[in-house]
Amino acid sequence: MAEEEEIEVDEDLDVTTIAGIGAVTKQKLNEAGIYTILDLATAGPAEIADVTDWDVTKSVEVNNKARKRLVELGRLGADFVSATDLLIRRKNITRISTGSKNLDDLLGGGIETWALTEFYGEFGSGKTQICHTLCCMVQQPISEGGLDGGVVYIDTEGTFRPERISEIATARGYDAASVLSRIMVARAYNSAHQELIVKDLGRMIEKHKVKLVIVDSAVAHYRAEFLGRGTLAERQQRLNRFMHAILRTAEVYNVAIVLTNQVQAAPDSFFGDPTRATGGHVVAHTSTYRLYLRKAGKNRIARMIDSPYHAERDIVFMLDERGIDDPAEESSKRK
Repeated sequence: MAEEEEIEVDEDLDVTTIAGIGAVTKQKLNEAGIYTILDLATAGPAEIADVTDWDVTKSVEVNNKARKRLVELGRLGADFVSATDLLIRRKNITRISTGSKNLDDLLGGGIETWALTEFYGEFGSGKTQICHTLCCMVQQPISEGGLDGGVVYIDTEGTFRPERISEIATARGYDAASVLSRIMVARAYNSAHQELIVKDLGRMIEKHKVKLVIVDSAVAHYRAEFLGRGTLAERQQRLNRFMHAILRTAEVYNVAIVLTNQVQAAPDSFFGDPTRATGGHVVAHTSTYRLYLRKAGKNRIARMIDSPYHAERDIVFMLDERGIDDPAEESSKRK
């Protein structure tokens, strides 16, 4: 299997184009799921050191060479650019419609590529329904709010339902069979398996022209496996490595990353909503956009909790056969 993948690698992206990587090192990298310089750039220096038996200094050097090579190939921006150039580059960032105009407005036009968007809330707040709807929306043409791209869906809680995807697609007038064929699902059974799947993301993105990666949910396995204060430090280190690996994937491959997250109650909160997202500061600092979902009768409320430039405000959406949608009275007004 590894040899077949090796043959398909573009010559310009082969790891041996980086000085210091020969046939033996290439084999070690391939065995760890690192086939291209894109994979090499998204891997952390510590991970490279573990695989190749290099010291961390040499691993950092090779990691930087990979990023420099990607800049030369036009796959990444230069280390230093003017704010004007960066603004122009950001205008080329694309967005995926969520299926709800209200939620799109809250997000400034939809789910952004080259970024990590986190949805957290209690059970039944609509997190998985948003993910299912996005699986349909991203495959549509750009003129209809999509990116004409595939999806990688990493399911950690066993909540992915292809029949629900089919229902949403049919309700929106899409070809359900075609939509399902472009969704690649990976069931992660534990945190180590989840991390292994993320290592293999690069090849899946290139092979299936993926524009959206969904992790539903990101912290569930870490929360279940690392119990008690004695394991908290190790859990946060592992979680931190996972979050940064998937964020680097978004930047290198220019895809949208959507994470769902569980919640917990803050016992020291005497006033206001005691609900807090799990994962602590590690997840909070890594997420580009963070939205809190909560129930409001038959409707759902989404609040922008953290964003580099969006205002913190609430919007209302609902769940129906179309996945997520705007409340009926607002939809009728637009019609």
